[in-house]
Amino acid sequence: MAITKLIADSITSGAIGNTPAFYAELSATTGTTDAGNSKIQFNTEILDSDNAYDNSSNYRFTVPSGEGGKYFIFTGLSVYGTVAFSVYDAYLKVYKNGSQFMTEQHYEHDSTPNGSASFHIGRIMNLSAGDYLEVYLYVDTNGGNPSVQGGTGSSNNTYFGGYKIIT
Repeated sequence: MAITKLIADSITSGAIGNTPAFYAELSATTGTTDAGNSKIQFNTEILDSDNAYDNSSNYRFTVPSGEGGKYFIFTGLSVYGTVAFSVYDAYLKVYKNGSQFMTEQHYEHDSTPNGSASFHIGRIMNLSAGDYLEVYLYVDTNGGNPSVQGGTGSSNNTYFGGYKIIT
């Protein structure tokens, strides 16, 4: 009985529950800057165990007090144009405390109508209480209007999430 209670208390306290945890999506397709950095505003919370993700003003995850440790952080998005264009360079970037921390590059010359690029990155990160994470996109095209795909549910490729692995 004591072992059962210990396991139940550990799950409830988050000791083995992988919390804090968060997951957010971009609710609707959004235009983005061509040849410039754009902060992605993941505005639909699907999960936020510790109220640590801001989905209305800063669009960032902040490590709660006393919750420093190793986290698995992941993000992905799809960017496309409304007319034929070429994606010359595109970078999905995760910023830690205002500085670029990890990047995924997509490079191609695609002249097909509504050309697109998709990115997905994940990484284990050491985070301390008060550290914050944000996602940016840089895309350079030869014209057109680049947009980040949004929407909710299983068809959404634009997401940001993470969870604590260990203290």
